[in-house]
Amino acid sequence: MGGQNSALLAQSYSDWWSLAGVDALVGEAPAGWLAAPPANDPAPARPKMAVAPEPEYAPLPAALQRQEVAPTPVAKGPVKLPTEWGAFQSWLAEHPGVPGSQWDARRVLPVGDPGAPLMLLTAWPEIDDQREGALFAGPAGKLLDAMIRAIGATREQCYLASLAVTRPPGGRCDEAAAADLDRLLWHHLRLARPGRLLLIGGDITRMAAKIALPDARGRLLDLNQDGGKVEAVAIAHPAMLLARPAQKAAAWDSLKLFNRGR
Repeated sequence: MGGQNSALLAQSYSDWWSLAGVDALVGEAPAGWLAAPPANDPAPARPKMAVAPEPEYAPLPAALQRQEVAPTPVAKGPVKLPTEWGAFQSWLAEHPGVPGSQWDARRVLPVGDPGAPLMLLTAWPEIDDQREGALFAGPAGKLLDAMIRAIGATREQCYLASLAVTRPPGGRCDEAAAADLDRLLWHHLRLARPGRLLLIGGDITRMAAKIALPDARGRLLDLNQDGGKVEAVAIAHPAMLLARPAQKAAAWDSLKLFNRGR
């Protein structure tokens, strides 16, 4: 009876190990259970995890996107023009905001007194003027002196000015500078109060009389100034007359208009 029970117990152990997956007591290759592994055996490398790429997201609607806002430009107002003669002359000489003062460090300033019988006005200094620091310098100035003596005047009796106090590169200015100079032109004439005005050069003729120099030949130009009129004539700049003597006849046709009624 006892032997039968032992056989049943052994069979139950065998069935349990079989269910656990053990089907042999030993493997085919001998195992060294008591042998320690070598000290320097590297640890088995772990498999690298594949990194999934970041998903691509659709862009946000325009209304939700951050907008880069440009700084708002500060509006530049018109330059304040002095209304008193002495302050105006000092302003022309020193103020950094004078239109037409930006092209050269040396300013060529007006000479003479307000209310002079004749004002000589040009657009900007010539190269000789800028170098000498005085208007109508060099040979062109000597020719101008002879021309105004022919109509009974001298340089000392006149008010000499250029609209811009420095010369622009190449003798040309852009539209923005021309607009600032236009405002300065009429303010300057208002303070100078000339008896008559001699426009010298094509640029100032176009600015003041709105006419091309060839069309002004032999014409007395009436410029409106604060409800009144100032008589003006226009001639080529003496520097141009020296380069092109044939144009002297046109200058004389205009200058002799000042002798009418004398």
